[in-house]
Amino acid sequence: MYYTVSVKMLTVRLPEALVADIEAESRQRGRSKSDVVRERLATASSSLRTAPTYDAIADLIGSVDGLPSDLSSRKKAYLKSMGYGRKRPRRR
Repeated sequence: MYYTVSVKMLTVRLPEALVADIEAESRQRGRSKSDVVRERLATASSSLRTAPTYDAIADLIGSVDGLPSDLSSRKKAYLKSMGYGRKRPRRR
């Protein structure tokens, strides 16, 4: 069974070091440079779509001192009490 895939061409300019890296990987794996670039883009694209895991942000949890414990449920009230969103006079 054959599938028809729409293919578009895109020209990009890359730094010499990156081109050398792609060419070396291409020779090493016996694949075309285009295949290497497509695989790298697909890998980068899929990693951007995944949500960060708890493990990735665990070290940030509780890292800001002085915030109220109920901030997540009362964020609007907290921001209002801090003056966030009020119009302020322009500085000259």
